[in-house]
Amino acid sequence: MDKTSVPSGGSPAQRPDYLGMAKGPVVIRLTNDYLFHVLLQYDNEALKGFICALLRLKAGQVKSVVVINPIELGASIEAKDFILDIKVLLNDRAIINLELQVINQHNWPERSLSYLCRAFDNLNPGEGYQMVKPVIHIGLLDFTLFPQLPEFYATYQLLNIKNHMLYSDKLQLSVVDLTHIDLATQEDMQHGIDRWAAFFKAATWEEIKMIAQRDENIAKAANTICKLSQEDKIRLQCEAREDYYRCQRDMENYMNKQAGIIAQRESVIAGQERVMAQQKGTIAQQAELLSEKDSTIEALKAELERLKGKAHQE
Repeated sequence: MDKTSVPSGGSPAQRPDYLGMAKGPVVIRLTNDYLFHVLLQYDNEALKGFICALLRLKAGQVKSVVVINPIELGASIEAKDFILDIKVLLNDRAIINLELQVINQHNWPERSLSYLCRAFDNLNPGEGYQMVKPVIHIGLLDFTLFPQLPEFYATYQLLNIKNHMLYSDKLQLSVVDLTHIDLATQEDMQHGIDRWAAFFKAATWEEIKMIAQRDENIAKAANTICKLSQEDKIRLQCEAREDYYRCQRDMENYMNKQAGIIAQRESVIAGQERVMAQQKGTIAQQAELLSEKDSTIEALKAELERLKGKAHQE
């Protein structure tokens, strides 16, 4: 069996200590969505621990977690077309969609709602509506979704806007802001959500080891990451995703630069238009003054002619 297709990392006693040997910078962090998918698909214990933290569940409450959209580990992917979200069936009764986004495409609310509604349409032929499985969409974002109201871990549901009565507990959206671990609440820390976020963002293996000392599930996940990072097929796909991120960031930077240039030009044009408007106003005022002078001259001429006529009569 190819080592990239092994479904589980084995029991802790059987696992080699890859983490103990790791040191220095983390070349590929867990904010790489390919590595994120591979880890949680490969290591069921890590997946359980992660979901328990996010949903604030005890280990005994999670009987089974099954990835229902697995990928072929190490297989090539189309960077632009392949969506590396993770669909999980929890205890055979709830569908959880886990998605990692490192680049702000400014469409997250609409995107997450589309995914949520798509997953909610999960009835089999002949089943009544009461049988629909609860759906939870959890986004791990490396940017702040609502800068005006930053929050580390936010959860949204359908509520009555007047009395806040819950319409249904079968639809839920949650967002983890990986850039605002500092805003984690006491409850977030109690369930270790902040530790998982720190694990995702860790820049060195020494940081990861310190986090792993406080969380057994993260220790297992970190050990698995060390192993997976050493497998050529998986590392190459992670590097391909990193290249994709760079291209996306370069494009975003280019677009922002162009937008800045356009804004600057528009500002110059607006300034020129203001000057022209002022000049037009000045010209209009001068024209009005000239018109008044012409009227005065005409009036004086008329008065002069009148006086001349009067003088001839005398």
